[in-house]
Amino acid sequence: MTFLIVEDSRPTRNLIKNYINEIKLDKNCVFLETEDGEGALDILKTKYVDFVLLDWHLSTEITGLDILKKIRSTVGLKNMPVIMITGDSDKMNVIEAIKNGANDFASKPIDKKSFCEKVVKAMSNIKAG
Repeated sequence: MTFLIVEDSRPTRNLIKNYINEIKLDKNCVFLETEDGEGALDILKTKYVDFVLLDWHLSTEITGLDILKKIRSTVGLKNMPVIMITGDSDKMNVIEAIKNGANDFASKPIDKKSFCEKVVKAMSNIKAG
């Protein structure tokens, strides 16, 4: 299982990896990481990815929402699970992300139990579909 983590904070990327490893979805989890939108788009064009964990606010002009829209409009990617992550408490962002196809939404600081449940739920939707 290959996860793409798009997050501009290295400690948060490491936390996400640790949480996913604790779920034990797959003993061969691969993590691709980038801190910006351009890197995310490049990885999505050149590498195989099963699941995207996507920060809303990145340190570049391309936002997480922009990347989500690109994923949902790309034939080979449109059904890929995407969980949006943000430190912003604006409920409109949650609505916007879900409206644009995010499978779920996690707020920072990331609650381990809730986050892991969301990842497992999104994974079970892949296997069921």
